[in-house]
Amino acid sequence: MHRNKVDGQPAFVLHSYPFRETSLIVEVFSRDFGRLALMARGARRPRSVLRGLLLAFQPLELAWTGKGEVPTLMKAEWQGGQPLLSGKALFCAYYLNELLLQLLPREDAHERLFAVYAQTLRRFAGPLQEADLRGFERAFLQELGYGLTLESDAKGAPIDASGNYAYEIENGPVKLARPGSSALSVSGKTLIDLARDDFSDPRSLAEAKQLMRALIAHYTDGKSLQTRRIFMELQEL
Repeated sequence: MHRNKVDGQPAFVLHSYPFRETSLIVEVFSRDFGRLALMARGARRPRSVLRGLLLAFQPLELAWTGKGEVPTLMKAEWQGGQPLLSGKALFCAYYLNELLLQLLPREDAHERLFAVYAQTLRRFAGPLQEADLRGFERAFLQELGYGLTLESDAKGAPIDASGNYAYEIENGPVKLARPGSSALSVSGKTLIDLARDDFSDPRSLAEAKQLMRALIAHYTDGKSLQTRRIFMELQEL
């Protein structure tokens, strides 16, 4: 999607890195244009008005211009309302950004996912709930066209809450005679709870985490997520 000039576009910074001596390339997730890279000219200069604004996890309103692959950022305005994140919540937020950077195609608008992302960051500012991560992962996969089949099995039969299933990525849940042992093995109740975004049952939450981790590993071709690796190393310390 080529554009000459865009103004007043809600967006979040996902990642930025230096370009030449004084500029930045900024990867952003915008509401109407999806993920794209912008050139922030002079943003590394001490007196640049952009220098203190291009922070991850803060709601911004951006303006840019240009037709090329990396348009020029013209303006950024902080929209407020999002407390700074720290500790475990900050790691979780970096995890969301890593998912978006690895799997979200460039210039592919996902307005609903943008809203879910913003809402999840706001929730991270309160008491951290693992259920918020699982909810984001499910919405993320659904927006990318990898939506989970949760209310019926691969043969079309309704999910049995007391049953046991193996989740086949291309087909959906396949009923098992007894509980399975792989990362893609879940109870029927977990599938039903996941469909309802209900993670009040500890078993459902644990199995949903295992299932999501296996699915994301599949769609990232098994590539190790840096945030997950660093978080595990810190926990070991």
